[in-house]
Amino acid sequence: MSSIPRPVSSPLALLRRWVVDYFNAHSPEAAREFIAPDYRLEIGDALFDGRDDAWLPAVDEQMQRFPGLGMTVHEVVPAADRVALFFTQHGARGGAGGPIAAWSGVAIYRTQAGRLASCVAQEDYLTRSRQLKSGHPDPIDAPAASPWDTPTLAQDPQAESLVRGWLGSHWPAHVDQVRCDDEYLTGRRLRFEVEKVEIGELFSSGGRVAFHARQTGRYIDGLDCATTERARRQHLNCNGIVHVVDGRIQSGRVIRDRIGLRSRLTAEVSS
Repeated sequence: MSSIPRPVSSPLALLRRWVVDYFNAHSPEAAREFIAPDYRLEIGDALFDGRDDAWLPAVDEQMQRFPGLGMTVHEVVPAADRVALFFTQHGARGGAGGPIAAWSGVAIYRTQAGRLASCVAQEDYLTRSRQLKSGHPDPIDAPAASPWDTPTLAQDPQAESLVRGWLGSHWPAHVDQVRCDDEYLTGRRLRFEVEKVEIGELFSSGGRVAFHARQTGRYIDGLDCATTERARRQHLNCNGIVHVVDGRIQSGRVIRDRIGLRSRLTAEVSS
């Protein structure tokens, strides 16, 4: 029995165009073909509202800083109108001969009328900063063997409920095979006491659950900066893809806005 061809405007097909035709080709012209003019990117606490006036100029600035910037895809989670992506961006600052860095991210894209309409993402800029200072890039995870053939599976409400509860627990709620940021490389853990969680996005494809959340609570330690007790009352933006098997979270990848958190802590101390 032959499979039904996936429509060109499916979330997965749009994401493929994003990675191959736009990002890795550094082609804003291609982006305008399949990304809506009112496209919005939320990353950390920043909002880039509008494809041509806000978002494309911001990405172009980064591509100028890293002329050979590329993206490696590790995992995608497709749904009816959304798709999540775990990826690594990598390149040399200033081009050939410059310091090299590789930093990971998790993004969730929404589609509308056959175009990409919005994205909420987290990228680990703190680990990028560490690598650029040290001059030693981190290793890059293996690429997905066939990301654009990933099937869209039925949602799993029980897996979604489990992840919602996990996000509201003391952070990090350790699962050995869930990698947060670059902790598995540096051994330095960010500790954050969660009191409340707001779920911005959460969906599943089978047992794979993608999410965007804002945790509010108290920063304990793990970032190299001075702070005060008042400054410790903070929020922490995080995105992730985790895998639920037999009613348990067994593995996954989480990226948190640590550089935003550190900036807020530092600003509170300085004020």
